[in-house]
Order: sequence, then structure tokens, then C-alpha cells
Amino acid sequence: MQITIASVGKLKEKYWNDALAEFQKRLSAYTKLNFVTILEEKMPENPSDATREKILVKETERLIQIIPKNSYIILLDLQGKEISSPALAVKIQQLTVEGHSHLTFVIGGPFGYTDDLRKLADFRWSFSPLTFTHQMIKVMLVEQIYRAFKIMRNEKYHH
Repeated sequence: MQITIASVGKLKEKYWNDALAEFQKRLSAYTKLNFVTILEEKMPENPSDATREKILVKETERLIQIIPKNSYIILLDLQGKEISSPALAVKIQQLTVEGHSHLTFVIGGPFGYTDDLRKLADFRWSFSPLTFTHQMIKVMLVEQIYRAFKIMRNEKYHH
């Protein structure tokens, strides 16, 4: 299985990059993990609704372009379905059994994305009703993917 994390915005702080690198290393025993990223569009301080929408359309179009073709798309979306860590493990296992060899998890930018991306998604997942920074959610996502593989293999997570 191959997993891609497609997202908006680069991680700037070393500690977030270190955390991602650690989980990428841990996941290498289970799957190939790739990160593809686009830069955020510049949003004015107090944008009009029309300006905001124009920027979101542009960012969404660029985000859609980096999603690998023929992958199963899981969109992180506040309007999506909340699932537990064990349920994520079951979902990934089911997708594998169904023949999906490439999963792409998509994280939008700080201002979200348009409905075009929601329509493209195969599954919309809400991490929580809470709001997290995009840097934090990327690390939490990779940790949850790692946890799912540990659950699927009945391996201990904590040593």
C-alpha cells in the first residue's frame, strides 16, 4: 500500500518536521508514505467574500492537481464523519481488501476549500469538532495512520 498526504502549506517549525520524520520512519515498515504540498495563497487582511472565494477556488484547483490519480481520496473535513482509531484501522484494512493500493489523505488550507474537493472525495473524515492548526493536524494524521497499522497487525503501540 502507498499513502500520500496532500496538503496546503509547508511546516515551518523544526519540531513539526522532526515529528513527521519520526512517524514516516516508523511507518516505513508498513507502507510507503509520501508528502505533496502546495503553498498557501496570499489572503488579504480583511478580504471581501468575492476575494475569499476566488482565492479558495484557486487553492482548491491547485490542491486537486497534486492528488495522485486513481487513489482513494480521504478528505479531512469538519463536515465529515468522525471515526475512532480502531475504526480507521478497519477502514484502511477494508480498502486494501477491496483492492485500493493507494490512499490519499487531503488537508486543506487555513481557510478551507471549495465544494469541488468535497465532491471529489471518496470519504470525508472529521478528526474532531475542535479546530487544530494545519501543522498539528498533519502530525496527528500521520500518527493516526501509524496507530491504525499497529492496530491492524495486533501490535503494541506503547512499549
